[in-house]
Amino acid sequence: MWRIWLVFDPRRVLVAQGVFLFSLAALIHFVLLSTERFNWLQNP
Repeated sequence: MWRIWLVFDPRRVLVAQGVFLFSLAALIHFVLLSTERFNWLQNP
């Protein structure tokens, strides 16, 4: 495992992972908001 960190910079990996997870979470939320059943903003 330690050899992977010799190839990749840990800061770049963590930043890329954070950006990926945030964009994935935003995509999932927007997909749910586009459905009629799971749109929690329009339903009372």
